Amino acid sequence: MSISMRLPIPAPAAAAPTRLRVRAAAAGDGGSLHVARAAVRTDTGALRGCASLPLKPLGAGQPCQRRGTAAVCHSSAYLSAQTMQWISAGASAVLLLAKGTAIHKSFLVPFFALQAPCSIISWIKGDYGQWTAFLALLVRLFFFIPGELELPLSTMLLVSVAPYQLMNLRGTQGGAVLSLAIAVYLAFQHFTRVGGLGKAFEQGSIIATLAIICIMIVPLMLLF
Repeated sequence: MSISMRLPIPAPAAAAPTRLRVRAAAAGDGGSLHVARAAVRTDTGALRGCASLPLKPLGAGQPCQRRGTAAVCHSSAYLSAQTMQWISAGASAVLLLAKGTAIHKSFLVPFFALQAPCSIISWIKGDYGQWTAFLALLVRLFFFIPGELELPLSTMLLVSVAPYQLMNLRGTQGGAVLSLAIAVYLAFQHFTRVGGLGKAFEQGSIIATLAIICIMIVPLMLLF
């Protein structure tokens, strides 16, 4: 997603050569050449600072366009797909631990596998992730694990053993459509079982509601 800003910058008047400007400033300041040079340096410093700003060209490729006696510069703030994936992963983790909702949280496991950033997937499939999943499963066999930790363990196991055909859906339009379908289904469950849109924003459910909205918006934005 790209956000464009237009900043009108007055066009500078035609400047005399630097030496002539220094002499004129020195004559007007009682002949102080040092003060005149400092004044010229201050005058040109702002223009250099403006010229060093990162500009992203729009349309024909010119970052700045002249409009009458003013120059219009274009700058762009970009929200990357990786940033949106981190937002989606955080919202999924909140929903896994949230108690103010009655959704089937098992659907969050494939959703997380499709929307998690590459760094998390690589860590889970790496040696540290494999050992973490193995030790967690070993503890699960002999000791009691709270229900809130069952789904994170299932998520790590699913990502570890997922075939490459499934993981290749990550970052594609098909994966975004599948993630959006899961998010819409979970949103329908949440708003239906919580008792309506008004009760969804009450104190006990507002965190889960905001997380549901996040996991719906992110796949929708990744489609475009």
